[in-house]
This record gives sequence, C-alpha cells and structure tokens, in this order.
Amino acid sequence: MENITASEVAGFGVGTFLLCATIAAPRVDAFISASQRSSLGMCKRCGNLRMIACTKCKGAGLIRQGSLFGLNLLDDSKRRSTSCTNCQGRGHFSCPECSNSSL
Repeated sequence: MENITASEVAGFGVGTFLLCATIAAPRVDAFISASQRSSLGMCKRCGNLRMIACTKCKGAGLIRQGSLFGLNLLDDSKRRSTSCTNCQGRGHFSCPECSNSSL
C-alpha cells in the first residue's frame, strides 16, 4: 500500500461510513420509535401491545438450523427447525414496562 490514490482513500472512507451506518441503524430506529411512542402517550418499548418479540428467534418461535447469517446454504429438506429456548417457542415476552400496570 505504498502508492495509494485519493480515490482509494475516499472509497475506504465511504465503506467505513456505510459499515458504521449499518451497525447503528437498529439502535437509531429504536430511538426514533421510542420517542414517537412517547409523544403519543404509548408505552416506549411495545407501543401498548404488551408484548415484545423475542430477539433470538425474531418472533417466529422457531430457530432454523443450517443457515449462516440468515442465508439458506442448505436445501430446505435438509434444514431443521427447533423450538426457541429463549422464549420457549412462543416468539414473544410480556412487556416489562406496561404488562403489569393498568393503562
């Protein structure tokens, strides 16, 4: 990397910015959603649904084995689905902020 051009440096900068934006996007979205719910007088975490989706199975209740980073590398006949151990296959939890209080 002794003769690196300005466009290559700019490419590295843009790539770094895009990677950081991709990593930060879920947190930014959660912040915006919470502030909108708060301004509407709703629960900040669940939006008055009184349930929160499981983060391990993403609300499906099942975890598909044989996939890498969400990509289907194996044929569907070779993939197995197991019940999520985090939520016991329900796919959701009760909201800790509003499920016990009366609204």
